[in-house]
Amino acid sequence: MTADSKIYRLQIDADPRFAAGAGGLARFLGDTAGLQEAAAKELQKSVVAACHEAFENLAGAPGHLTLTFAWYVDRIEVAVAQAGEAPAVGLDRIAGFAEQLGSTAALSGIDRVQYETKDGTAITRLTKYLRPAPDSVRNFT
Repeated sequence: MTADSKIYRLQIDADPRFAAGAGGLARFLGDTAGLQEAAAKELQKSVVAACHEAFENLAGAPGHLTLTFAWYVDRIEVAVAQAGEAPAVGLDRIAGFAEQLGSTAALSGIDRVQYETKDGTAITRLTKYLRPAPDSVRNFT
């Protein structure tokens, strides 16, 4: 992490209202980082969609999602973590097959999707790249 990074962490249960809150934080970061309105809205929708997809993996099992939002000078990263080995976001979306399978392009606001499993936790990392932000935005606290 650099001195210019900002980290926010949310832990949520499988409730659509919480997904909306996570999307709101993504939208706030996108707006504050200088994304155009359409790009910030797509980032918001993508984070909400990722939460809803991850909620399906939690169905019937007690658990929660941990979302870590990291704002760097050149990107915003959202890590969606849950207990288990299955990805938080389905492999069809990660591989880019969502449209071929008849689903919407739910992650259209994301530039990069990564997946890893670490110590029994599945993590899906969504990355939105930014143009260089002015100093006044990077110094936001």
